[in-house]
Amino acid sequence: MSMDFYREGEAIADTKAPSGPISERWEQRRFSGRLVNPANRRKLRVIVVGTGLAGASAAATLGELGYRVANYCFQDSARRAHSIAAQGGINAAKNYRNDGDSVHRLFYDTVKGGDFRSRESNVHRLAEVSTEIIDQCVAQGVPFAREYGGLLDNRSFGGAQVSRTFYARGQTGQQLLLGAYQALQRQVAAGTVDLHTRHEMLELIIADGKARGIVVRDLVTGEVSTEIADAVVLATGGYGNVFFLSTNAKGCNVTASWRAHRKGAYFANPCYTQIHPTCIPQSGEHQSKLTLMSESLRNDGRVWVPKVGGDERAPADIPEDERDYYLERRYPAFGNLVPRDIASRAAKVVCDEGRGVGPGGLGVYLDFADAIGRLGKDAVQAKYGNLFDMYERITGENPYERPMRIYPAVHYTMGGLWVDYDLSSNIPGLFVTGEANFSDHGANRLGASALMQGLSDGYFVLPNTISDYLADGPFEKLDEDHEAVVAARKEVDDRVEFFLRNNGDRTVDSFHRELGKIMWEYCGMERSDEGLRKAIGLIRDLKAEFYKRVKVTGHAEQLNQELEKAGRVADFFELGELMCIDALHRTESCGGHFRAESQTEEGEAKRDDEHFSYVAAWEFGGEEPVLHKEALEFEYVKPTQRSYK
Repeated sequence: MSMDFYREGEAIADTKAPSGPISERWEQRRFSGRLVNPANRRKLRVIVVGTGLAGASAAATLGELGYRVANYCFQDSARRAHSIAAQGGINAAKNYRNDGDSVHRLFYDTVKGGDFRSRESNVHRLAEVSTEIIDQCVAQGVPFAREYGGLLDNRSFGGAQVSRTFYARGQTGQQLLLGAYQALQRQVAAGTVDLHTRHEMLELIIADGKARGIVVRDLVTGEVSTEIADAVVLATGGYGNVFFLSTNAKGCNVTASWRAHRKGAYFANPCYTQIHPTCIPQSGEHQSKLTLMSESLRNDGRVWVPKVGGDERAPADIPEDERDYYLERRYPAFGNLVPRDIASRAAKVVCDEGRGVGPGGLGVYLDFADAIGRLGKDAVQAKYGNLFDMYERITGENPYERPMRIYPAVHYTMGGLWVDYDLSSNIPGLFVTGEANFSDHGANRLGASALMQGLSDGYFVLPNTISDYLADGPFEKLDEDHEAVVAARKEVDDRVEFFLRNNGDRTVDSFHRELGKIMWEYCGMERSDEGLRKAIGLIRDLKAEFYKRVKVTGHAEQLNQELEKAGRVADFFELGELMCIDALHRTESCGGHFRAESQTEEGEAKRDDEHFSYVAAWEFGGEEPVLHKEALEFEYVKPTQRSYK
């Protein structure tokens, strides 16, 4: 194992995780954690950065409990957080279909789906809380789809053989976010939450070893200011935009997490990136982002390519016996509903064989002809109509008459800041929720689990665990003149000044696009020792060029999106390098991390439990980060070769 690019530090452990029967651990932790009485909560201030499902639900719940909350987002409105883009659904072990589901089965599927690289305690808690989330959201008025008899409807998603995914057509994220937004705005009206839109967190303030605040920039006026509190919660989403092209909104970035990482917070498993198999293929170099088609489409759509490469006939002209329904052929038990990493790699394999369809051969068909014939067009339209309309608006092709063309794309990130069972980072007072932490999904997230984790963390977990920390507060009062506040503010001012006076000749986007191509080529769906070493060199060279040649127009005291992008891309350079180092050191294949050197004869991912059954938690160290290993132990789900055949 190469240690060219890093050094190994002390092992770490999750000291907050309870022992005993797994079904009793969450209840045990809630009981053993200290509480803050209602009168004292009014004396405590908590900052929540982010207003997506994890952030809005956390801010609303903490406000409801009586804490004084400052909530920040960079969007025009809290309800424009990227959670709104989630389409397919949210998992919960309600077993309404009476098809064998249970909390334990959801726990089992999630641990297996994560390729045995997640913590059992965290995943079991997630499965337990899932049922409460649905009740909470129904009470808020979230318009979940219902069956004729009135019960909430369910559909299947990848990695499961039961129907446990609750949904609101193809706009589940939007409806759930509106529910959380209502709860948040109720607390804003009540005066317990101060909501600050159009503000970006640019630095973390640490005083006396504790997270005590943030430095933010008003994106409209350019004013830089500080916010002090007793604890800070980051709910700032994932870092998929390091690839430039991804299904994420263009504003999504890693800066909040990365600023915390540079201040000492461990970054865990950064190489675990999810490639989503159901994305509209790239149409050309002009494109700045990709569009996702919901995984729910794989319930009724059948994935296929021609059996022979170079077949340019229209799909309707290709007879059944000349089509390769390759997921159904390779994985008969799960078919088109295999997990995302499996489906994505399988699509790459057939396209690499020259059997892909569409421009450049980078696409496979997702065909609804059978479903329309079996159910009728009206029934298919009722289930997926808005998704079909979106596809037609983007491609100009009618998916009722011609199969969709899809190809894998970067979607979700399983890595993130390291947290313990309480969702606390290794910096006291810094808590991390939702996609911004690493905690629940292992090496691959099952579909419909992101919304589940975001709401679980925000509504139910964090409010029960942060009190144990806040019971020691209020902490010493800080003011603007405190040396830690002054130093953090100066770091932001210096960075802003550098970018504005660095009169280069290249745009921020040109560097970001080039970085993205390096990441996709060498740290995308397949990684190798040679490719990762090459990528690290290329990234370091490009980063040096970035600091010499980047040009940022405009001024600091105004709306300046080039300045915003420059800071975010600077952090993406450092993150991209760490992702490649993490992928290089992990010489196994697992989940979304596929090393070319570690595969079975059939081309499936080959794990190495003997050497890599751990969380890789990285401490910032510039060009030589420090690796801290947290051993993973499995008492209830025995690691096996993951099979969906």
